Amino acid sequence: MTGYVDPTKEVFALFRDNDRDGPIHMLNLVRLKPQASYPDGRSASGAEAYAAYGRESGPVFARLGGRIVWQGRFELMLIGPQHEHWDHVFIAEYPSVAAFVAMIRDPVYREAVKHRQAAVEDSRLIRLQPMAPGKGFGEPPAPANSSSQAS
Repeated sequence: MTGYVDPTKEVFALFRDNDRDGPIHMLNLVRLKPQASYPDGRSASGAEAYAAYGRESGPVFARLGGRIVWQGRFELMLIGPQHEHWDHVFIAEYPSVAAFVAMIRDPVYREAVKHRQAAVEDSRLIRLQPMAPGKGFGEPPAPANSSSQAS
């Protein structure tokens, strides 16, 4: 089975059209290939290619107001497919849907993404709306901009 690396045009259109005020969080789960697979045949590990992606796309991400708000090291799949593991797990925040779309369309980013495509075996990119935490597992979280935070 081929992994998930890029969004489909249809899903990206839904993402773009589902615009709202405020920031978005993007949960990133990334599994790297042992060896990157560049179309031009150059040799690099998946980790080296993904690092190149980060170096080249990072300035665009920062310029558009992006930041990493959480990062962790995968340890164990407690519930879920035991064969799944993730090399990079993090949440990136963008100030708006428009900022994320601008990043994807930026010519510097579009050049950098070739490294991600060569490096990634499988990934998940999950859009989230930031919210204030609830008090317990069964309580839905309150919107991040709710008046309960003002006190």
